[in-house]
Amino acid sequence: MLERPRTAERYARGFAAAVVAVATLLLAANAGPARAAEPPELRGVQFEAEGGGGTP
Repeated sequence: MLERPRTAERYARGFAAAVVAVATLLLAANAGPARAAEPPELRGVQFEAEGGGGTP
């Protein structure tokens, strides 16, 4: 027959599970998509601030 675990052992397992959960959430929050090194260059294209300008 299985023995009942001690209360301190249950709390220790719960605390360890909480630490692992927090570490996992922190790693997931910091794992985002990589940013581009430089913004893309727009060659020969001009955009107007307002209004719909024609194509160059």
